[in-house]
Amino acid sequence: MVEKTFPMTKEGLEKLQSELDNLKLVKRPEVIERIKVARSYGDLSENSEYEAAKDEQAFIEGRIATVETMIRYAEIVDNAKVDKDEVSLGKTVCYQEIGEKDTETYQIVGTAEADPFNGKISNESPIAQALIGRKVGDTIKIPLPVGEMEVKIVKVD
Repeated sequence: MVEKTFPMTKEGLEKLQSELDNLKLVKRPEVIERIKVARSYGDLSENSEYEAAKDEQAFIEGRIATVETMIRYAEIVDNAKVDKDEVSLGKTVCYQEIGEKDTETYQIVGTAEADPFNGKISNESPIAQALIGRKVGDTIKIPLPVGEMEVKIVKVD
């Protein structure tokens, strides 16, 4: 069975590795200590501190497993063979909606490192899918839940 790969930038992989280290070396020991302290309070059936610590431990262990899988199947993006003015995963694209003066800039990244509030959109998003493979100067119609948006690619870094 072929596992899903997680395309990402080198920086995204480093960020995941850092998160994994933090989870294993800081968060996991903290929650283990909280469980130990909560157990000392006695009756576990009515011990809310113990329940909260166990819930947090389950979350941390789940996140560790997820991050380890993403790291194991990470596929680092190499843009060496892509034209400098072509939109692709790992590149930053600046576009302007037709009829508007303002531009919007996003870096297209894999789903593992997507963070729209910090200008990083997933390669699986409708905007990224419409932009990938296009070049500076191209005009594209991007499908939206309520119609479509027509944009012109201004710059690609």
